[in-house]
Amino acid sequence: MVTSQHEGITKVTALDFGHTAQMLRALFDLPIPESGEARLASPDLSDAKPAVCRADGALLYGKGKEKLGVITETQRGEDKDKLYSWLEYIANFRARERCPVCLVVICPDRKIARWAAKPIETGHPGLTLTPLVIGPDNTPVITDVEEAAGNIGLAVVSAITRSGDPLFKDILGTVDQALNRIDPKLAGWYGYYINASLTGVAQEEWGRLMAMQTYPYQGEYAESLLAEGRAEGEARGEAKSVLKVLKGRGIAVSDQVQERIMACQDVATLDAWLLRALAVESAEELFA
Repeated sequence: MVTSQHEGITKVTALDFGHTAQMLRALFDLPIPESGEARLASPDLSDAKPAVCRADGALLYGKGKEKLGVITETQRGEDKDKLYSWLEYIANFRARERCPVCLVVICPDRKIARWAAKPIETGHPGLTLTPLVIGPDNTPVITDVEEAAGNIGLAVVSAITRSGDPLFKDILGTVDQALNRIDPKLAGWYGYYINASLTGVAQEEWGRLMAMQTYPYQGEYAESLLAEGRAEGEARGEAKSVLKVLKGRGIAVSDQVQERIMACQDVATLDAWLLRALAVESAEELFA
């Protein structure tokens, strides 16, 4: 998947090697090198082929002979093509970096998590791929702010995969407060990742929190939405971001308001509207 949304997710990964390593050790006891050295690995896992083989994200931990590659995928639905491409991701990454590689699939939905966790028979004797799946059944419910801040990567993933939990509002509120305790830029990308990963009522609840609080990281969160918009074209992309925030928060947008937003070509005005979109109670208030 090659979209601005996934670019945003990759940026989160790039900024958060330590938190990701901590989360993966907690969930799967992966043998990530303790050297503390890590770098972002290119998610472009194709060789000299016409077709591009691209994962959502890829990390490379360690150096020298002590390296471990981790490929990350976010899966919201069944995709039979992944049963073939996932092994290709691993093989290409392994050949390029000359190190062990594993696949981690994040599934907000329990049914999709069960699908993704099934062993994939490759046809070669003894070569079976069983993805490591992060889903509702193996992520903890975190409602303690100190605990969330101490392992923010796990707390964010838990908020995404626990969107159907009865304590979801508490979980999301905890993550919101914990994000205020870490680097604002990193927290802003986490906020973007949460927004991009949630859907429906869960996404609206996150939008409501963004409107209620005034944490410093929310400026970075808004900037991440702007970055997504710029990928589509300066003014048009930012206009779409304004509409996305409003609709994500459950605020009704009339045809007249939508037309006015999409017709605006002034980037500074659109920037201001985007920030207001996080707090207004009606779409018309954008223009006040």
